[in-house]
Amino acid sequence: MSERDDFDRRAFFKCVLGLGSALAFAPNWVRAVEQPGITRKIPASGESLPVIGMGSWQTFDVGDDSGARANLTKVLQVFFDRGGAVIDSSPMYGTSEQVIGDLLKKVHNKQALFAATKVWTRGRKRGITQMQRSMQRMGVEVFDLMQIHNLVDWETHLETLKAWKAQGKVRYIGITTSHGRDHGELEQILQSEPFDFVQFTYSIANREVEKRLLPLAADRGIATLINRPYRGGSLFRRVKGKPLPPWAAELDIHSWGQFFLKFAVSHPAATCAIPATSKVDHMIDNMGAGFGRLPDAAARREMIAYYESL
Repeated sequence: MSERDDFDRRAFFKCVLGLGSALAFAPNWVRAVEQPGITRKIPASGESLPVIGMGSWQTFDVGDDSGARANLTKVLQVFFDRGGAVIDSSPMYGTSEQVIGDLLKKVHNKQALFAATKVWTRGRKRGITQMQRSMQRMGVEVFDLMQIHNLVDWETHLETLKAWKAQGKVRYIGITTSHGRDHGELEQILQSEPFDFVQFTYSIANREVEKRLLPLAADRGIATLINRPYRGGSLFRRVKGKPLPPWAAELDIHSWGQFFLKFAVSHPAATCAIPATSKVDHMIDNMGAGFGRLPDAAARREMIAYYESL
């Protein structure tokens, strides 16, 4: 299940994605998928990435279930057809790496793929073995991004990743956390070590990283991946049955999912958000947040005030 599996938007998409004249009345982002999406640059290189990517925690851990795999193939195709690039996984996510690797062979229009995963074990040899296995599972000869998952044995793995980057085995190196209790240690690491990426949790209801980590990433020239932008689905539960603010359309926001994603990626130090989903309609909605306008500082304050008033 995904962060938003309890928030069904099928009826909405049957309307806006209908054939014939219905498409003429679709929101701008639906008709804009042939136009360039919003991108942010990786500070270390200047390479641009779409601001909406895809996570795979829980959603792609389906093993050999043929029905689930068929559905996820459609999800992946929608992701690429709407300008997606960043796919993030981990050995921690069960069969997700293998499933992604198998399904990537079946989809088209995937030239922009930016493959990211993590090392999640202790010890140099185990780390190397695990990363080599991830390459095999995902069918990736050179990972775009290899991250140290939740700071586990980070000093050991960082030495390996520095060497691998120098050898061209990985393009970028990163470090992640999804636990607020690790923020202090992560801050100290980022102040001294040469990471290209950092991944952490950020949402309209969890803005802790605005205090130190997002500004630090900006100062140090570190790209950021935003996980749990829906806060495990709790954001949708809070707004269920509530209307979007009347000014949302001015920001090309046409759903609560887009409201939350555009808030997350509109922070100047945010590079890419990686929501996870196993539903085609939710992927369509997620990718819609990567088109049109982004909120400025004043609009972000208004978004916070509106959300907190519900």
